[in-house]
Amino acid sequence: MAQIERMTVVFPEPMAAQIRDAVAAGEYASTSEAVRDAVRLWSDRRQMRAQDIARLQQAWDEGKASGSAGEVDFKALRQEARQRLAALRNDRGS
Repeated sequence: MAQIERMTVVFPEPMAAQIRDAVAAGEYASTSEAVRDAVRLWSDRRQMRAQDIARLQQAWDEGKASGSAGEVDFKALRQEARQRLAALRNDRGS
């Protein structure tokens, strides 16, 4: 079994009430179990965010390594985007 460390945590009353309500409803066996579940979710979210950042960094690095995209005419690009959007709207309306 994993080593356990006791910690004291202070919650605002509305959060504490939610935890107590979840235990009273039978969703968790104890307040400690509810808090452990919340910490697991937080930990999972942190891990997913770190993975997302790593993927974004890799995509950025690959983009930079691919070389210059050349000059871009933003007026022409914006006009092309507007034309494509208008065409999509026309297709949906037909």
